[in-house]
Amino acid sequence: MGYAIVAGFVLIAACLGAALLFLLRGHAPDRQRLVRALSWRIGLSVLLFGLLFMAYSLGWIEPNR
Repeated sequence: MGYAIVAGFVLIAACLGAALLFLLRGHAPDRQRLVRALSWRIGLSVLLFGLLFMAYSLGWIEPNR
């Protein structure tokens, strides 16, 4: 489960980096790619939060004590 969480964070960071690259280029076709990259980031963030909440509810992960 830990590897999936780390992979999710890496994917979110990659989407954010791609969006930054498209923003810095500033060409007209890159605007659509920028919006798509940010949309993927939002979707992945919501998915990761939902998976973390589900894993905690099912007892798969526990907070450190």
